[in-house]
Order: sequence, then C-alpha cells, then structure tokens
Amino acid sequence: MFAAHPSPWHSHALQRLADGPAEPLVPPSRMEWTPHRGHGPGAELLGTRLHGKRALELGCGPGHNAAHLSHHHGVQATAIDLVGLQIRRARSHYGHIPHLTFSAGHALHYLHAAQEPFDAIYSVFGAIGLVAPELLLPAAADCLTDRGLLAFAAPHPRRRGGTPEPGVSPSRDLLTLPDRSRLPIVRWDLEATAWSHHLHRAGLRQITSQTVSHPGGSRRPTTLLITARKT
Repeated sequence: MFAAHPSPWHSHALQRLADGPAEPLVPPSRMEWTPHRGHGPGAELLGTRLHGKRALELGCGPGHNAAHLSHHHGVQATAIDLVGLQIRRARSHYGHIPHLTFSAGHALHYLHAAQEPFDAIYSVFGAIGLVAPELLLPAAADCLTDRGLLAFAAPHPRRRGGTPEPGVSPSRDLLTLPDRSRLPIVRWDLEATAWSHHLHRAGLRQITSQTVSHPGGSRRPTTLLITARKT
C-alpha cells in the first residue's frame, strides 16, 4: 500500500500549531502584501472607502489581513483557506471579531457556490498563483460587483534573478516550512504581462501591476502586486 502524504500546506499549518496554542490576538494595525512587515502598500490598495464593503480573501492562512480589514476598516470580511488547520488557527486568533467569517474550502469551489457578489476579492500569496488562472480568475470575476476590485500579491517571477521562461504554464517551486525544510509545490510563476492576459480573458480591465523590492535598498524584486476591476 502507498502511504498518504499530507499536503505541503497542511504540513506548514501543523508545524505552526506545534509551536504553541493559537490564542486570541489583537488585529494587526496594518494590512501586509509582502513578506516584509511594514514594507509596501497597505489596505489602501483596496480603496479608501472600505467601511461596509464585502471582501473575500482567497487563502487566508492565520487570518491577519482579514482581521485587520474587519476591525480597522469595518469591512464585512470572509476569509477562506484550503487547510482546515489554518481555519482553526484563524478562528482561535480572531473569532471574536464581528463581521468576520472564516471557512475551510477550495477557492474555486467556494467561488462557484457563492450566493452574493463581493466588492473586493484579494489574495496575498494565496490561491491566486496556486490554482490554474484560466479557471480561478473568471470565477473570481463572476463574484465581483460592478466596479468590484480584484487584487493579489504573488512571489515575483524574477525573485531568484535571471529571466523566467515565457508562457502561462505552471512551474515547480518549493515551499519553506517553519522548520526550514522544503516541500515541492506547483505555482503559476508569471510575469505581469501573462497575468494581464489571463485577467483580460476573464473580463477584467484597468489592470495595474507593481513590483515591490526587498527592503533595505536592495533592488531584488520580491513581490508582484496586481489589481484589476470589473467594468
């Protein structure tokens, strides 16, 4: 018989929980789009008038960004993650915050089953980039209100130096776990032009892209930020 192996994301969550119990937290004072705290834009990327808006996070992890939006900006936030352990962790941290819902499930399945549109859908190193964009982006566009915003952060395709292979196909990558071990994953490691192609095909317009480099004066890109609107 073949042994069943947990997904890399389940292993990541399991190691985080092993570090200690997930306790209630004060929501962070800032939304983060990059791996470097305090570096790059914050919640303003989603707009300046967020109170009462409905937002959906695709791949929320421990829930920090959704908690910030709900607590500090009055957003009615829904945050989903593929890994049930992450949702348990997020609820332990922020389950006390009003108008904030955490759900376990696959991003594509959740979008297909959504009953009401969202004013904003976002992903921070989450499902966008890990699920086939020709499937996920049209489903996200269908769940946006008119003039609704899609925003996502993904690892920059040139973060390791050199030039990535052109095209719109996925490539193999490695996920670094808390213990510094690494497990293989598949990622759509695309340039901004390739993302723009997918977004246009999904019916989204007003596409912008922004490169965020490593802090401390380095020019090495770390994060690719992209926004698009449903018009």
